[in-house]
Order: sequence, then C-alpha cells, then structure tokens
Amino acid sequence: MIQDGFILVDKPEGWTSFKTDRFVGNLLGTRKVGHLGTLDPFATGLLPVFVGKGLKFLRFCEGFDKGYSCKCIFGAKTDTMDKTGDIISENYPSEEELSELEKTDYRIIRDAMEKVRNTKEQLPPAYSAKKIDGRKAYELARKGEMPDLKPVPVNVYSLNITDISKPEKGLAVDFDCQCSKGTYIRTICSDLGDITGYGAYADSLRRTVNGQFNVKDAFTPEELQKMADEGDFSFVRDASETISFLPEIKLDTKQAKDIGFGRKIAFPVSSKDPGDDRIYYRATFEGRLIAVVYPALENGTLLMRIERLYAHD
Repeated sequence: MIQDGFILVDKPEGWTSFKTDRFVGNLLGTRKVGHLGTLDPFATGLLPVFVGKGLKFLRFCEGFDKGYSCKCIFGAKTDTMDKTGDIISENYPSEEELSELEKTDYRIIRDAMEKVRNTKEQLPPAYSAKKIDGRKAYELARKGEMPDLKPVPVNVYSLNITDISKPEKGLAVDFDCQCSKGTYIRTICSDLGDITGYGAYADSLRRTVNGQFNVKDAFTPEELQKMADEGDFSFVRDASETISFLPEIKLDTKQAKDIGFGRKIAFPVSSKDPGDDRIYYRATFEGRLIAVVYPALENGTLLMRIERLYAHD
C-alpha cells in the first residue's frame, strides 16, 4: 500500500487535526502521519497530511503563508473569540445604527479592516495551542489561569470584505485573508470588534490556501474513503512537490557524489552568508532531488551545508 507522500485533506467541521491524521493513517495503514498547520475543530478546509517518508519534508513547509475565508459576527464577544465559546459581552448594533452603517457603506468596518491589515504584531488567543513553558495556552485557560502570552510578529497581506449581511442579531461580515504563518483569524475578528466598539467573533472559518496548495485540490474524508475502497490511491502526492518553491541548485556528477557522502563543497551559486536566517535550496542531479542545503560561512569560505539528505532515501 502507498504510504509515502502527502494528501490534501478538506477537513470537516468538528474534526480535530489529529483526528484527521488518524483517519489518513488508518486509510493507508501507517502510523507515520503528521499534519501541516493545525486547524481548530470548528474550522474547515485545507489540511496537508504527510505520511511515511513524506514526513521528512514537513519541516520545510512550516513557514508557508496561509489564506482563509471567515464570517465575522459584530455585536458580541466570546471567551474563545469564536462561536464555540461563551458570550462574555454583547453590544449588538441597533436598527438605527445598522441603517446608518449601510448609508456610509459600512465605513467604520472598512476602516477597521484597513487598520488591522497594517498591524505587524498580534497577541495569540488564550484559547490556542501556543505553548507557555511547555504547556498549551488553552490548557491553562480552561483551568481559569491567564496564559502569559506575548505579541508575535505577523503579516496580513490582504483583508478583503466579500459580503455583508444582517442575521437575526448583529452584523455578519464575510472576508478573505492572506497572511503569514502564525496569524490567528480569531484575533483579527476580536481586534475588529474592539476597534469598532461592537465586539466580534469568528462564526465560521475555512482555510483555502497553504503555501502553493489550494483547497480546490483537496479531498473530503468521504471522497478519500471512496477512492481507497476502489483501490485508487492517486490522492497521495509526491512529497518533493512541497519544496518545489525552494530555489534550485543543479549539481554536476562530482558534486552529487560529494553531497551523497556528506562531504563539504564550495557553495556553487552566488550567495551571501545569511547568518541566522537560513536560505534553503533544493539540490538536484538530473532532475532528482538529492538534498536540501544552505550556505554557511566557514573559515572565510562559503560552503554548502546539508540540512536534509535525500540521496539514499
């Protein structure tokens, strides 16, 4: 049975990311399973799951940018910043306020969006998997303890409203977001609520993009099960696809042999010593991936250092 590679799963609401891992592992008959970018149970959408030797590629994908579609409800705040939490305050806009908002084309909402888009730091939610001294923040929050969370750098590349509607209570704003790794959409909703004064929380959340992968190419668990039952495992993709975005170095015969034996060689392309910010390259020979490498300065010479060797896999 095919066990090496990765699968693009369209995670359903209610499933944890680890339940998705177990499902894929059972489907392929392996325990070597891991996912890229945890999704909350209430969220849906793109969850790449790596299996077998494909796990060796997972670490190089952790910095991928993400894309999301979200429905944000203005007029209330919850302790989890999403619909699964308890409401801790309510300030639903009145009919008069809703009418005035509509007349101004929801200017205060759009201004708040622009302000959030320009933010460069974000405080992770208390109910998140962010680790504090080895413990997850939500574990502390559920015990009534306040996690000592620190702001983290983020980039919100775009934040675009796609729809505005009026549910029974409050105001519903649908938006698409393109952002860097580690950006919490729930926090974006909460910040929008604080800026407008109404309070807000995430009512639905769907991941649409993870690096170069799109939810349009993902499979639901039902689709995966049906294909597997029919003996069709074409949904398992070659894990080397995940690092196709890295710049390529084409090795000659000698370089490929040296790399395969772990020998130090001069870095074959023009590059500066990146210091702590490593720049990874995929080293190939005759179209085959040999290793993931990076340049490092040693005794005044820029050498090729091996981060991960695939030559003997």
